[in-house]
Amino acid sequence: MKIYTKTGDKGTTALFGGTRVPKHHIRIESYGTIDELNSHIGLIRDQDINTHYKEVLIHIQDRLFTIGAILATDPEKAILKSGKARLNIPKVALEDIERLEQEMDNMNDALPPMTHFVLPGGHQTVSFCHIARCVCRRTERLATALHDISPLDANTLIYLNRLSDYLFVLARKLSHDLQADEIKWIPEKQ
Repeated sequence: MKIYTKTGDKGTTALFGGTRVPKHHIRIESYGTIDELNSHIGLIRDQDINTHYKEVLIHIQDRLFTIGAILATDPEKAILKSGKARLNIPKVALEDIERLEQEMDNMNDALPPMTHFVLPGGHQTVSFCHIARCVCRRTERLATALHDISPLDANTLIYLNRLSDYLFVLARKLSHDLQADEIKWIPEKQ
């Protein structure tokens, strides 16, 4: 398989199903940002962190590939005339969302209560989590904009929302594990 096809040289790209759209289409922006997020999560996974976190991050990366495939599919061509799915793309399951929630609950149990907003930083690995969290929020904004035009399965949007929360809690837990300073945001008096 060649990496370059030259079919996108005029500023369009094909969705699964064959529909060509401009490369700046909200659907392309959405799954392109999923890809960016997935790369940032790979960067977190490459750090010297607990094996369990790495396993969870691999599962998250798998789910993001699934979401990317969902977003890259023309919904009008996803179903054949017979009613069968054209592509066998799994959906985001309630269990995927619950897994993120359980992971957050487990990490939160080992953390002191949060009383203030926290400034991103304190350790490079923690900063990578915060960058991924911000990219996840951007992904969510794009996916909800796409949802307004072309409705998505509710679990896809819920998963992205939970994932940004997970990345925040992971940042806090890694700050704790790495004994990094967690600097509270206390607004300066004017």
